Amino acid sequence: MTQRKNETIVDETFHVWETRYGMWSAKTIESYDIQHGLTGMYRDNVVEMMRFHLKHAREGTLDSITRVVGGSNAGVDL
Repeated sequence: MTQRKNETIVDETFHVWETRYGMWSAKTIESYDIQHGLTGMYRDNVVEMMRFHLKHAREGTLDSITRVVGGSNAGVDL
């Protein structure tokens, strides 16, 4: 795996790195039992969101406290 810009490992659970567009992404390490990833504007927010998501994913409550904002459906059936 190549080194990403400003990449660090947080809590020995997930990687956080700066994207080429100046945003921040996070993804769990391969050996972690829950595979999850997300992207946001600020590093601190991404770390906080990732901890929140992993906590609730482990507890099984993630679906009840999150929702999809926007989607890939343009309202047209092909």
